[in-house]
Amino acid sequence: MPMSNHAHEKVEKNVGLMAMLIAVAVSFGGLAEIVPLMHQAEAIEPLPGVKPYPALELAGRDVYVREGCYNCHSQMVRTLRFETERYGHYSLAGESVYDHPFQWGSKRTGPDLARVGGRYSDDWHRVHLNQPRDVVPESNMPGFPWLAENSVDGATITRHMKALRAIGDPYTDADIAGAAAAVDGKTELDAVIAYLQDLGKHAPRGG
Repeated sequence: MPMSNHAHEKVEKNVGLMAMLIAVAVSFGGLAEIVPLMHQAEAIEPLPGVKPYPALELAGRDVYVREGCYNCHSQMVRTLRFETERYGHYSLAGESVYDHPFQWGSKRTGPDLARVGGRYSDDWHRVHLNQPRDVVPESNMPGFPWLAENSVDGATITRHMKALRAIGDPYTDADIAGAAAAVDGKTELDAVIAYLQDLGKHAPRGG
């Protein structure tokens, strides 16, 4: 039944009541959007070949997030033609099943990285991450020379893998037991390169 003019006027003049009603309406709207997505996320299957990140790549992803790379690089190719022609097949949810949190993003100061894996050599990434303008003269990306000086902490990665298994990622006892050895002697630069080289590796081919 429509609200009477008197009741409508009463609500408009009572700021507290209006704020409460707005909050209730927004809450219901949010729940209507979020709850179905939560159930859908539980049903999403990883694409063929997509598995939880190995220890070194997981360490690289942690560094990627720590350094705020997502502020300038998205990892989400939209379904728009000019995007798929430039980057490849549009992004699918099944690619990001083991991303916590996912790195889709919407900000692109730099190019999207969803399909960067295998596009450049390890040596190219090594130079680029140290001093971007040595390989891309017009780049405004900062360098990250300290990554080559920082060693990956095997104990931290072991704990991270245990935490991810606790929320459902299918890491085996062997994966976790071998994590420290897998990153032994590796730098954060090695780890980031390993992570970047994995991006898009299992994506469908074509636009």
